[in-house]
Amino acid sequence: MFTRRVSSLATRHTTSRCLSTAAPTGTQKPFVKIVDVSPRDGLQNEKTPVPTTVKLQLIERLTAANVPAIETTAFVSPKWVPQMADAKLVLPAILQHYSTNGKHYPVLVPNVKGLERALAASPQYPVKEIAIFGAASEGFSQKNTNTSVEEGLKAFEDVITLAQKHDVKVRGYLSTVIACPYDGPTDPKRVAELAQRYIDIGCYELSLGDTIGVGTPATIERMLTEVLKKVPAEKLAIHAHDTYGQGVSNVLKAVEMGIRVVDSSVGGLGGCPYAKGASGNVSTEDVVYALHGLGYETGINLEELAKIGDWITKEINRPNGSKAGSAIFAKL
Repeated sequence: MFTRRVSSLATRHTTSRCLSTAAPTGTQKPFVKIVDVSPRDGLQNEKTPVPTTVKLQLIERLTAANVPAIETTAFVSPKWVPQMADAKLVLPAILQHYSTNGKHYPVLVPNVKGLERALAASPQYPVKEIAIFGAASEGFSQKNTNTSVEEGLKAFEDVITLAQKHDVKVRGYLSTVIACPYDGPTDPKRVAELAQRYIDIGCYELSLGDTIGVGTPATIERMLTEVLKKVPAEKLAIHAHDTYGQGVSNVLKAVEMGIRVVDSSVGGLGGCPYAKGASGNVSTEDVVYALHGLGYETGINLEELAKIGDWITKEINRPNGSKAGSAIFAKL
């Protein structure tokens, strides 16, 4: 079955690669790049195993809908994240068939061992981009990775050194930028200091995560005001969760302040296992609908995105967390 799925990916490659992902220029609408994290962040906490074929089909469908960046999987310990145990199958299948289409397919790695596994998984079609993840709060860092914030940064330096030797780009995640479930509110100046350090050690881009979804446009503005003093907007992304229904509003505030990369998850899939009550990521459909309504361009086919959200949530027996996606799909 897996072989047939890979064959399907190959035959559809010619369709997806003709879709442009270039940012608009001149008189065109301002462009916002969407990074859909559903294959990794959206599925990693599912208790029932999601078949590899379903993961591949999800990535395939997102590619065909012209999503410019899709986080495909994670090379983490299967003991702690069993849902990502098939990373060594997912990555080479995707890179083999989509390595020249101009889109981004990053994978998450926690440490040097994770990067080594990613490199070994697809030697013929090498991984081009990885993501590393840390926290702005000590409590979350200890709970999530069993290290201090400072220890985590030092470990990332080794990951980045190895990545650079293999011409692999490194994207960073900085979580709990608004608040931590253990330490409470996060000081925006602390977030700014850490953001600068992630860029200084070699991350080409840093995604700022409201991990427990308690942010509001006001707290997002306060945080970004400090971060933008140290890191330019073109090196930043926003990663919002929708726990209190503020996800889209928080994304739009970040875009208003100059951020042009947004992480989201089709169907609003995902959540944080270390943050009680934190619901899923802000949905890609809701973000794209709002951005298009404000005159921004994403290059994404919103109707196809709505179909994907309906399909994947049914596949894994989850409610569709996207209001825009559900409404659009109902009209199709």
